[in-house]
Amino acid sequence: MVVEKTKLKIVVYAISKNESSFVDRWYESMKEADEIYVLDTGSTDDTVDKLKLHGINVKTEKIVPWRFDVARNKSLEMVPLDTDICVCTDLDEILETGWREKLEKSWNNSNRMRYKYNWALDEYDKPIVTFLYEKIHDRHHYKWVYPVHEVLECSLDNEVVSTNDNIVLNHYPDKNKSRSSYLPLLELSVEENPNNDRNLHYLGREYMYYKEWNKSIETLIKHINLPSSTWKEERSASMRFISRCYLNLDRVEEARLWLQKAIKESPYQREGYVELALLEFNQKNFMKVIKNCIRAKRILKNEMIYINEPFCWDSTIDDLLSISYFNLGMKDEALFYVNKALEYDKTNERLIKNKEIFQNS
Repeated sequence: MVVEKTKLKIVVYAISKNESSFVDRWYESMKEADEIYVLDTGSTDDTVDKLKLHGINVKTEKIVPWRFDVARNKSLEMVPLDTDICVCTDLDEILETGWREKLEKSWNNSNRMRYKYNWALDEYDKPIVTFLYEKIHDRHHYKWVYPVHEVLECSLDNEVVSTNDNIVLNHYPDKNKSRSSYLPLLELSVEENPNNDRNLHYLGREYMYYKEWNKSIETLIKHINLPSSTWKEERSASMRFISRCYLNLDRVEEARLWLQKAIKESPYQREGYVELALLEFNQKNFMKVIKNCIRAKRILKNEMIYINEPFCWDSTIDDLLSISYFNLGMKDEALFYVNKALEYDKTNERLIKNKEIFQNS
């Protein structure tokens, strides 16, 4: 006798605010779920009306003071208790068709599922920043924590996490949306949890975005020195960000030193080598540019982590090599690498012009 497998109840939940232009597209990708729930936090456009037209369960509530974790938890509270799998997404994200079947087949009594997240895609829909995401989870063992860059916290001692990178979520953000709330919320996160290495790293990075160079350096050094700061890739990223800050303070030697530290921390990543090559390029140290670019090219595996930099996997390395070889009078090598760069970026007018210059020199 064959026992029929019980169908899993899968529910999508989200938060929204003024995302009318995304609703239809988002619904089409999420409708494989049994039910969809959205907490709207104060839209002034027709987001709520559009969601309701699709039969989505919508609740409206303003969160004051604003915190992403509070909003996420309130949206999770809307999900029925008999739900087997909760899928948290944002309205500017799209799950590729067939995700439900893949999820059901690979769930296997998991508590959480990791899947592929294309955080950034180019104009041809080619992923340029990809990492594993984990916002699919069971109903009863999770809550959201941290005011911003919120994450799921599990109450289980032995959490079971599965991975299916055939489940793909694509991110198409609204580039006009402000992220002005991020800095004060990150400062609050660190105030609440001063020894949280993850939040210190994010805060230091945010200070860098705001060109608060000295604050960024101070915060990122705190991150590196925390005993809990053990993730080498993130530590290396903090070192690279410190270097960027020193460059902006016109302290080139210190910038170079921190990039050397970053390479030593994670020598299996391209990022440190490429940033050092960029620094040396601006200093016209073309032999050093070539040395670091060649070292970077020997690293063939692009790990799926959020810290990856797109410029390490596009035309940048070959572009740097071509110009450096040309400046050293090595025309054949310059032509070889400009052609390699053009394989990534066929319509780049500057690269095309460079090739003409190399050929006619």
